[in-house]
Amino acid sequence: MIAVLCGGVGAARLLRALADVVPAESTVGIVNTGDDTVMHGLSISPDLDTITYTLAGAIDPERGWGLRDETWRAMEALDRFQAVRPDGSQAAPTWFNLGDQDLATHFYRTVRLAEGASLTTVTAEISAAWGVRQRLLPMCDERVSTVVTLADEATDISFQEYFVERHHAVAVSAVRFDGADQARLTAEAAAAIALADTVVIAPSNPIVSIGPLRALAGMDAALAARRHTVVAVSPIVGGQALKGPADRMMVELGHEASVVGVARLYAPIARALVIDPLDGHLAGAVAAEGIEPVVVESVMSTPEIAAALARATLAAAGA
Repeated sequence: MIAVLCGGVGAARLLRALADVVPAESTVGIVNTGDDTVMHGLSISPDLDTITYTLAGAIDPERGWGLRDETWRAMEALDRFQAVRPDGSQAAPTWFNLGDQDLATHFYRTVRLAEGASLTTVTAEISAAWGVRQRLLPMCDERVSTVVTLADEATDISFQEYFVERHHAVAVSAVRFDGADQARLTAEAAAAIALADTVVIAPSNPIVSIGPLRALAGMDAALAARRHTVVAVSPIVGGQALKGPADRMMVELGHEASVVGVARLYAPIARALVIDPLDGHLAGAVAAEGIEPVVVESVMSTPEIAAALARATLAAAGA
């Protein structure tokens, strides 16, 4: 069994690539829920949904999130209420787009959670409805919220406000994970990590995608205890994030936006780090951080490259 620690888009693509080289049923994705939010009274799990839609072959290929052939009639209809909404009201926000088809997933999740089902149970039901063969697990059933402190304003905002409303175009001075000290890795996720032959850290933002998982009690200790079978895939290629603000965020928070910076973050919990040939000249510096560099093309631009990356990642962990 392979356990994959997941953020959103990069993790979804790696999970899809792994399914080309090993049976999908042998893979468990343990997914960040620090990005989860409530909009219009609906419980939304962006990373879980991005992975589900990608593995189901339903993701919008251009955006990398949301559903293919989506329509936006409901969001467009909200505009009529902007003029009448009282100051301070949270009604009818339009900065966070939810497609008409996508809403059905959130309707289902919200009601099932209200009925007392755990997020783990609801995630399994949603995955089954979409025909996903991999097992997807939220990192925890409790609410953990990623909170970002803006450098210029010295104010705290939610991750979705930073990422979507502010287009992750503002500098940050701190990140914290509210609720992580009270949350626990689910029993299912803990068992997956303990029983897996290999643990893979997906090419997701080390700070706000993998960071919430590592903030849970016992997670780093569990990974460190089996470090020789843990391999990470760098989300930084040539000093830049493949998607999102990981590079800028790393610099703003005092890290180096390079594979060397990623190596420093992951060396305590992983024996190997997969880096792109573009960063091959930094292999020695990566090794100096105490983590083995594995140089292989890591930008999953074609199915063939993605499959080769999946094979190399598993081989790096001795699988």
